[in-house]
Amino acid sequence: MNTDRFSIRSTDESDWREIRDLRLEMIRDTPTGYAETLDDALSHDEAEWRMRGRRGASEHGIAIAAITESGRWVGTMAGFVPDPNTGPLLVGVYVAPDFRGGEVGLTDALLAAVEDWARTESDRLTLHVHEDNARARRAYENRGFAATGNSARYNLDPSRHELELVKIL
Repeated sequence: MNTDRFSIRSTDESDWREIRDLRLEMIRDTPTGYAETLDDALSHDEAEWRMRGRRGASEHGIAIAAITESGRWVGTMAGFVPDPNTGPLLVGVYVAPDFRGGEVGLTDALLAAVEDWARTESDRLTLHVHEDNARARRAYENRGFAATGNSARYNLDPSRHELELVKIL
């Protein structure tokens, strides 16, 4: 169990290096968990990473990071509203392996912050999880998300699918 303390805050463009480094860590840890390949992420320039940092203060969006007292970035979640009819979508979820688990509480803390934001947009929060990512699906289901029965082709491999889960807030 990791007992390091962490804080959670919104990102801004000055965080671009940390956002880039954490994104690369995320993709290396769970390649099917995100909508871009490692090569694509490595090809982005500073302007792209700065733009991603600004998502922390965007209208109808949120991007947050969990940072230890020593300055290590150990988790992130984001959300945005792709369409007012569908409401907020949870994206970019990652918790470093040594910070996973209910005892640490990082996933719950990040999710609570995103849910607080999502309530300002809608009464539900939607996400998509790769059909082969059983660990993530269990984590979401344990936190009140339920499969809708809808799925979409996974953009990096159209032979696979992402499952839609929704939580009523």
